Amino acid sequence: MLSFRTLTAGISLLLTLSAASAQLSDKPIRLIVPYAAGGPLDITARVLAERVKDSLGTVVVDNRPGAGGNIGADAIAKAVPDGYTIGLAATATHAVNPWLFAKMPYNAATDFAAITQMVRVPNVLVMNAEAAQRLHIKSLADLIAYAKANPAKLNYGSGGNGSAGHLAGEMFKKEADIFALHIPYNGGNPAQLALLSGQVDFNIDNLATAAPNIRSGKLKALAVTSLARSSALPDVPAMSETLKGFGIDTWWGLVAPAATPKERIAQLNQAFVAALQAPETKTRFATLLAEPAPSTPVAFDALMKAERAKYEKVVKATGARVD
Repeated sequence: MLSFRTLTAGISLLLTLSAASAQLSDKPIRLIVPYAAGGPLDITARVLAERVKDSLGTVVVDNRPGAGGNIGADAIAKAVPDGYTIGLAATATHAVNPWLFAKMPYNAATDFAAITQMVRVPNVLVMNAEAAQRLHIKSLADLIAYAKANPAKLNYGSGGNGSAGHLAGEMFKKEADIFALHIPYNGGNPAQLALLSGQVDFNIDNLATAAPNIRSGKLKALAVTSLARSSALPDVPAMSETLKGFGIDTWWGLVAPAATPKERIAQLNQAFVAALQAPETKTRFATLLAEPAPSTPVAFDALMKAERAKYEKVVKATGARVD
């Protein structure tokens, strides 16, 4: 039979453990965004942080921009793997940068545990509307035909060597078997201004960035780069309709440090997938022309692996380097 002292000690221990558990559950989650505040990645992270507060507690967004996303991604990789530091993995940080930078502070293949993909955003091939009319280009097939009939006359702009627009442009040239001179600019906005002013013939831009000028009639959208058409621009064909199998999406998702316990990964996945599936999330993301893309950790890890393999070939073929 238990003595009163033993029973009291046991109750005290249970209360202590319960208090410790409550204290642990009250600990806020830090969500590192490797880019500046205000952009699409940051906005979507903040939307989800708000939606999971009932299931996971407070989620604090921590912006760590710099080095093409490498600074923030490195902070995620080197955080304590207790499930209370997570962050965004994007096309650049986990598929392009490993081949673009001569020295990487983290290993994109081994330093992270996938949680879920968050978003898929197609890019779009756009021309200056006046130039397209002047050259009688109404479709992607027309652009390819013009390039073949007028070798070395076309050029395209991008936000810089190794940028998403540059690599997509090189993939397009290879698949279409055409030539167009690449003109790199210092960022996406200068590249778009160059297109609007007629300094370049076409760009492959992020759909969210290009959409306002497409809607205003200043830019003509010839094709989205995803395998299927985008619900945001349903009348614009996918590149794959002309170039079979062509597909490039901008994507990002959630990861944790590699040694984070699998049970915690499963808990995070369940909460964030539910948040991504909520109608309110879909409505909010639609304003960014972004499509929620919840997944299992295994599926997101497989996507990142496949994307690294794809961009390894592209980056090496272009010879692009940042450092």
